Amino acid sequence: MAKSMYLLWGSGSCPCWRIMITLEEKKLQGYKQKLLSFEKEEHKSKEVLEINPRGQLPTFKHGDDIINESTGACLYLENQFKSQGNKLIPDNPAEQALMYQRMMEGLTLYEKLNLVAFYDFYAPEGERHDSALKRNKDNLVTELQLWESYLENVAAGRYLAGGFSLADVVVFPSLAYAFRYGLSAGRYPKLAKYYSLLKDRPSIKATWPPKWFQIEQRSESLKDI
Repeated sequence: MAKSMYLLWGSGSCPCWRIMITLEEKKLQGYKQKLLSFEKEEHKSKEVLEINPRGQLPTFKHGDDIINESTGACLYLENQFKSQGNKLIPDNPAEQALMYQRMMEGLTLYEKLNLVAFYDFYAPEGERHDSALKRNKDNLVTELQLWESYLENVAAGRYLAGGFSLADVVVFPSLAYAFRYGLSAGRYPKLAKYYSLLKDRPSIKATWPPKWFQIEQRSESLKDI
């Protein structure tokens, strides 16, 4: 089955990483893949646009079926391969409801991180204002404190919705990039503990963004958050 899958991805992209973690968890190694460069704007290439007219990564195909939105792709893979690999959607109604809630909230976390870490990218030079950046930072602090409170109720060694699930698949890449961009483990100890719990999970280690292995100056755009 994996041989009929094709993933176009970019290193360091949280949406790409979500799909790659899911493929590992579902034991779907061996899929066709191609690493593209954001810096060279390869995500705007003809090859990508033929599959994904938005010119974004990830771009994912399974046979003739195309699903490029990462959260949708993760749900698709779990539903198509329920009996293969690790189960990523719990059967228990309460755990399933919590999983979907945290999974979707994870998209809000990712958006708010981006609005701070990549403020200069999203805001054209003539439209950048200190007040806007401060507002984005304040919103991010509120968001991170909310996640700290969520993790207050998670038992030691457990995950966002009990067992490891798609909620963790969606949220972990965002937290990994947050800490890489200077987020303080001291200010957010629950998030740091959760990050440490997951960073060595086989599916995560196997798909760790290769760009992050390079010796390079890490951004510290989140160090004051």
